[in-house]
Amino acid sequence: MARIVVDAMGSDTFPKPDIEGAIAAAREYGVEIILVGDESIIKPELDSAKIGNLPIRIIHAPDILSMDDKGEDLVFKARSKDAKNSMAIGIDLVKNGEADAFVTAGNTGAGMVTALFRLGRIRGVDRPALAPVFPTANGFCIVLDIGANPDCNAENLLHFAIMGSVYAEKVRGVHNPKIGLISNGEEAGKGNELVKAAFPLLKKAKINFFGNVEGKEVIGGKVDVAVTDGFTGNVMLKSSEAVGKLLTEKIREIIKNGNLITKIGGLLVRPALREMKKIIDPSEQGAAPLLGVNGLVFIGHGRSDAHAIKNAIRVAKDAVEANVLEAMKIAIEESLKN
Repeated sequence: MARIVVDAMGSDTFPKPDIEGAIAAAREYGVEIILVGDESIIKPELDSAKIGNLPIRIIHAPDILSMDDKGEDLVFKARSKDAKNSMAIGIDLVKNGEADAFVTAGNTGAGMVTALFRLGRIRGVDRPALAPVFPTANGFCIVLDIGANPDCNAENLLHFAIMGSVYAEKVRGVHNPKIGLISNGEEAGKGNELVKAAFPLLKKAKINFFGNVEGKEVIGGKVDVAVTDGFTGNVMLKSSEAVGKLLTEKIREIIKNGNLITKIGGLLVRPALREMKKIIDPSEQGAAPLLGVNGLVFIGHGRSDAHAIKNAIRVAKDAVEANVLEAMKIAIEESLKN
């Protein structure tokens, strides 16, 4: 049984969605849940839920890392051996082998810094990367990095490609995943200096390198993994989410303000619109893995509801059962020999 630590103080409206999502995951996925946070806040919520014999327990952590924690203050709270915040204590459970994965919907930067300081990096990996999945024309594409590293070098992109390939195959079930390098043109030789330097490294690596891809190829489903720096990836993520939200809202607005025929048509297409919303809704994936740290860490949106938390735990469980961390270490070691 996979042992998943859930940061009960993570979401914007903690602890209710965090706890409800954890309970649902324990029921549906057969995982052991360790809720980390202020026990005086968590326990009443848990008691009122009447969880019965579900394998859920609480580890007390009186402090929280919030959006206000930045700079030196954040670094101190992230790395201090005496840290009492929910992220530090939860990640230490993974580090010490008392749990298999950590899930949080808390401050993304705090989650990355805490994981980096407390777990360290996989040998050979200079920087970890956040790797969410994007909906595409024929399924999904893992895009990394989407914010952990605004500035990267060519070797960083090589490591992102290797880790993304392993994750796509082991966790997403994609055989021999195709890897694309995000650029402003499909032809070899296109792109900025970073892309031009990374291209030959990816071409030489033991991955199924497709070549350069533009944003339209990513969304069009041409590749299974798309590699870029964190600045470009974050802009791409935020833009994609905004476009998805805009389309959904505009369709509703047109139906609401339309004539009788439009409104009747809206009722007829409602099931299809619900399915479309599920495809573009980030809560269906729950959280993005932080690849490159020496442990399994998943970071979700601060606005996550119980459904998103439940799905984040499912993704973490899949990664544990696929033994993706060890596979990633082996793949990076092989790359160092070349």
